[in-house]
Amino acid sequence: MAKRKKIQDNDTGYNCLRCYVCGTLKRSYRRTRFIGKERIPKDGAVILAPNHTGALLDALIILTMAKQPVVFLARADIFKNPKLAKIFRFFKMMPVMRMRDGFEEVKKNNRTIEIAADVLKSRVPICIFPEGTHQTKRSMLPLSKGIFRIALQAKSIMPDTPLYIVPVGVRYGNWFRYRSTVTVQIGKAINVGEFISQNEEMTPQEQINKMRKLLDERMKENIFYIPNDEAYDATAEICAAMSAEQLKKLKGQAKEADIMTLADNMTVKKLGEIRAKDERLAEKLVSLGNEAFELRNRKRISLKSVARRSTPLCNIMKSLLLLATLPYTLAAMAAVSPTALLNSILLKKFKDRAFHNSVRFVINLVIWPLLLAIYAVIAFVFLPAHWALLAVVCTIPAPAVAQDAWRAVRIMISDCKLCSCRALRNKYDEIREIILNN
Repeated sequence: MAKRKKIQDNDTGYNCLRCYVCGTLKRSYRRTRFIGKERIPKDGAVILAPNHTGALLDALIILTMAKQPVVFLARADIFKNPKLAKIFRFFKMMPVMRMRDGFEEVKKNNRTIEIAADVLKSRVPICIFPEGTHQTKRSMLPLSKGIFRIALQAKSIMPDTPLYIVPVGVRYGNWFRYRSTVTVQIGKAINVGEFISQNEEMTPQEQINKMRKLLDERMKENIFYIPNDEAYDATAEICAAMSAEQLKKLKGQAKEADIMTLADNMTVKKLGEIRAKDERLAEKLVSLGNEAFELRNRKRISLKSVARRSTPLCNIMKSLLLLATLPYTLAAMAAVSPTALLNSILLKKFKDRAFHNSVRFVINLVIWPLLLAIYAVIAFVFLPAHWALLAVVCTIPAPAVAQDAWRAVRIMISDCKLCSCRALRNKYDEIREIILNN
């Protein structure tokens, strides 16, 4: 009887698919950056702990960063269908029970932890999203205890193997726009063995609580973090208004961190300082931020326009470039119109917008190659070989070309709206004046 392969074992089919998926994912973003990968320890087993804001894409981003197989722990309810469970295992995913599943179900985690320890012994990374679920906000949900229970029990099973929990911050330029940007920043790892030895006098529950607080702090250091309270929207507006000024201060300083995250967190920190010093002034800032948020959304102006503050000359140059490339851009849009139509149909089925880019990615992963093959057959049937080959080569980047062109048009329109809305610009000017003078 053939021995069943372990989930972490090498699999040629999985490796080939992973290369294709990771390559497609990189083309799904205008820019993909990984900062601090050298902070991932190489002398032991690693549990990756990312924030969770982008649904399926978060896992794929981590897989792309790792450049090796990663075993993911996911909520158990998605494994109920046996056929899907088999597919998920092929994708190196394991079920983990949550307290909401019931105490008896949680007991099954003992087997998951045993398998996880075996995976970690093999020096294959495990990824767990400690928030337990996703939210599309520049914030973080409270961390669940599961990752810490797994870490402590795995360490007891493999006492001689160093074990680390590595905080990971994932920041998207926009969760809902295809061909946006993504930055992944690695934080300082928690050495689980050292942590246990330094806190031996504590009970396991106390150790979990202390480790949870430590990981929470280190994750927040690596993301753009806004407290998830009633001032959230106002704070986001204030950060966008201050973006250019903060970036000037940081120019040439940030080498081991995402400069945009540092700039935004500086503004959040400054707002906290103002609140501690002058509550009335802080309330005025929040009020201005809320007014700006409501007016900007009513005028349908992008927050990107506020943060970038593009000059008229820059917009003129972009317009000229768009005009020069218009024939190719229109051809690219025509080529991707079937996938765009399919997107519009499928996206209506997902009420949670966080999944929209995941749907777009899967369509680009599966449908676009098939559509490209059809275009290639048509081209070689009706055109001379050299012209057909040229047409196919020019069609390959069509999804990126169409999306980037549409984004450029959308942002230019937004820039013009901001330029013409004096009331909104005045609110941002007032916000900047208060921040800079306090």
